Amino acid sequence: MYPGAYARTTPNKPAVIMAETGETVTFGELETRSIRLAHHFAAIGLRRGDHVALLTDNNPKVFEIYWAAMRSGLYLTAVNRHLTADEVAYIVDDCGAAALLVSATLGDLAVAVAERTPGLTHRLAFGGEVAGHVDLDTVTAQYPDTPPADQPRGADMLYSSGTTGRPKGIKPDLPNRQIDEPGDTMTEMNARVWGVTSDTVYLSPAPLYHAAPLRTCASVQALGGTVVVMGRFDAEKALEYIERYRVTYAQWVPTMFVRMLKLPAETRAKYDVSSLQVAVHAAAPCPVDVKRAMIEWWGPVLSEYYSSTELNGMTMVDTPEWLDHPGTVGRAVLGVVHICDDDGNEVPSGTVGSVYFERDVLPFHYHNDPEKTASAQHPAHPTWTTTGDVGYLDEGGYLFLTDRATFMIISGGVNIYPQEIENCLALHPAVIDCAVIGIPDPEMGESVLAVIHAAPDATPGPELAEEITDFLRGTLARYKVPRRVEFSADLPRTPTGKLVKRTLKDRYSIAV
Repeated sequence: MYPGAYARTTPNKPAVIMAETGETVTFGELETRSIRLAHHFAAIGLRRGDHVALLTDNNPKVFEIYWAAMRSGLYLTAVNRHLTADEVAYIVDDCGAAALLVSATLGDLAVAVAERTPGLTHRLAFGGEVAGHVDLDTVTAQYPDTPPADQPRGADMLYSSGTTGRPKGIKPDLPNRQIDEPGDTMTEMNARVWGVTSDTVYLSPAPLYHAAPLRTCASVQALGGTVVVMGRFDAEKALEYIERYRVTYAQWVPTMFVRMLKLPAETRAKYDVSSLQVAVHAAAPCPVDVKRAMIEWWGPVLSEYYSSTELNGMTMVDTPEWLDHPGTVGRAVLGVVHICDDDGNEVPSGTVGSVYFERDVLPFHYHNDPEKTASAQHPAHPTWTTTGDVGYLDEGGYLFLTDRATFMIISGGVNIYPQEIENCLALHPAVIDCAVIGIPDPEMGESVLAVIHAAPDATPGPELAEEITDFLRGTLARYKVPRRVEFSADLPRTPTGKLVKRTLKDRYSIAV
């Protein structure tokens, strides 16, 4: 199950279509280009287990690069294009990338990253010229389009921002099989659970550096389906593309549902979305009323799953089950769910605790961080792992999430970790103490709020708030910068100095 099989049977069928322009890459073209790039990776000395990094917007080249890495036994790290140059450079260095591939649309960022990663010798650009980078199409044109004799399956190694302020690479073991052999978890699940076949037309409205869009698009292509990629999400355009391309399968985050529901009724009614057979959503909790409204509009096609970039486990729930258990994220379909107290003891159904998934083997480790890997493991069962979520199981085994153990903020389906922002705030001379929390936001799910204890010689108010946010914009990606800044001289801390964020959330949160 990989796209090359369809290059032989249906070479002219679209493997990917860019929704806005109609630009198409066929299965035949995808196979040829990924083979040539695989030959180049080998020619520059990359071998199984080496790493390549990718910095791009939503572009069809993503899939040529992805499949070249997958058929070369390489780890591919897709980097969030909204990060600053310093943040990108850290990830490129930390993953040990031997090559970096960049889109010319991000040329300025790529040049800035190059200045910060002088030891990286292999840099390729596509879609235009980027100073200091070799043109991807030019360099790969010299290679044959016959597959290498050995094509060991690679894997992605994506980064999840760490609560200590540095992102961590989530590194799975490389599979012990060739590219054309079955065994990929996401591909098999897409076929078995969501019925993906070569007739599937999948709409991807999210950034391809995220785990779910990247892995799902690849799975659809591996099963012979067509992927339709939006350059960026737009609520009305998404409906237009469902109708235009007769989309059968799409994946969303709840913020996208909210934005589509906010369209005027006459706008929503003018698009035919009846081709949709499955509308999957994940990445963030979906408000019950929002989900009910989507079911009323689109019918019983919604399917929700709960998982993580770590892919340590997964739960799933379809529409009829959810209507019987509103608010649930489903029952386990990958791994076994255990709810444990702070000491690691399992708790009865209905009792809130940390969510662990039991697997036969440890499914991942955090790159260059054995302590963080160990902290994710159950104290008595090393193959039970948690990503910090808190919830409970009902009597039927349905999981309900109640909180994030680390107070991670999920805004528009994107994970934001307060500690990273707090570390930057602490560097501002007007900040004595600070806390960053997520507060309810009717569109994004949560938005970022910074609470500042100002220095005695500083004047709290709008001008200082703007000064602080300007300071953060020079250090952090835009989506991490607080949308709101409040000032308080009584940040709640325990006698040992621990910040009591629940008190702050109660103080500043308002109803959605």
